[in-house]
Amino acid sequence: MGIVRKISPWAWVSTLYFAEGIPYFIVNTISVIMFKRMGMSNGDVSMYTGLLYLPWVIKPLWSPFVDIIRTKRWWVVTMQILMSAAFAAAAFTLPHPSPEVIASGHAPVSLFTVTLVLFWIAAFASATHDIAADGFYMLVLDSRDQSLFVGIRSTFYRLASIFGQGVLVVVAGLLETMTGDIPRSWFITVLMSAVMFACITLYHAFVLPYENARPGIAGGGERKNTGILKAEEEIFMEFGRAFSTFFRKKYVWTAIIFMLLYRLPEAFLLKMMNPFLLDPAEAGGLGLSTENVGIVYGTVGVAALTVGGIIGGIVASRLGLRKSLWPMAIAMTLPCLTFVWLAMVQPDSLLAVCGCVLVEQFGYGFGFTAYMLYMMYFSDGEFKTAHYSICTAFMALSMMLPGMVAGYIQEFVGYRWFFWIVMACCIATVAVTFSVSRHVED
Repeated sequence: MGIVRKISPWAWVSTLYFAEGIPYFIVNTISVIMFKRMGMSNGDVSMYTGLLYLPWVIKPLWSPFVDIIRTKRWWVVTMQILMSAAFAAAAFTLPHPSPEVIASGHAPVSLFTVTLVLFWIAAFASATHDIAADGFYMLVLDSRDQSLFVGIRSTFYRLASIFGQGVLVVVAGLLETMTGDIPRSWFITVLMSAVMFACITLYHAFVLPYENARPGIAGGGERKNTGILKAEEEIFMEFGRAFSTFFRKKYVWTAIIFMLLYRLPEAFLLKMMNPFLLDPAEAGGLGLSTENVGIVYGTVGVAALTVGGIIGGIVASRLGLRKSLWPMAIAMTLPCLTFVWLAMVQPDSLLAVCGCVLVEQFGYGFGFTAYMLYMMYFSDGEFKTAHYSICTAFMALSMMLPGMVAGYIQEFVGYRWFFWIVMACCIATVAVTFSVSRHVED
């Protein structure tokens, strides 16, 4: 497909991938902190924010529709409009529980029903936007420019992570300190996010280049061309073939179990990390302020995760996947001990907390490299792209299911035993690493 008007990729690649990251981190990370600060219990926080992962689990099922209905540009802009509206509506419908309800730590979930529904809408729009944005990138740019801008897109996605998990949380914390009103502080923060995202959407409405419109549905007219109908039938047939051949691949069940269990310790830990940092010492937590959580996890943690991933990529490129599996599995598991230490000692030093989060997140970033490489290794062959998409669905499921129950487990056993349970889950990581290491070839 050609491009109707020539617009430099420098004008839109960075903002497109920044816009791809922001809603993901608002829905899956900021929501945890916001609901926790608004008085929701750990069990309810983990269950209902865990369910927000579902769109990323099932998004391969509707990706063919994004290919058939309208253009990628239309999907990108429309989903951004929908997300802007959802975040704005979430801000204005955010409940205002009393200080007593917030202090109880057991605010009823019914208070947040509308907010959760709007976040669900934003989550489905964000997952659809991911499909469209990646397709748009490959459709509009030639192979040379795709290679040239791959670093730019990754960098701005990481900046979105720091902005979403760090800057916005720090802003909310500062507002809490200044106003003394937690619900109002989060109202301002979510509304500010909606306005900022709406500005990016408006920018993209004018700046994103156009693809050549397809006839039929893509062009908005009646489908008179039987060739288009045939092409769409072929898309669904290819999708069906890709799905069925995935489950006929050699060692498929070993691969699925690996994808579900390799990150099991981290899936439990990540969901409870921010509640642990926020909860007061008498509840077993560290009692950090909201702005300090934004600094510790959203800035130091994200930076360590990024550096760990970069170093992991360098090591894997030299050693290969087979030799990298065990060092990376160890890096994924042993640093979880830092949270056992934090739960037992409950240090007052912010520097000590930062150091522990840095070590743990660096290990996670380094160890996660093997996970990504294995998904690419397993997807290789016919239908490589479709099979990789199915792998990412299992990747999302591996975080969703443990995350949904993590809060209830923590409430039952307390933080100290919870983090020991996280360490016990490392056995699963070791077991599945051993299983796949026997059939991975360099």
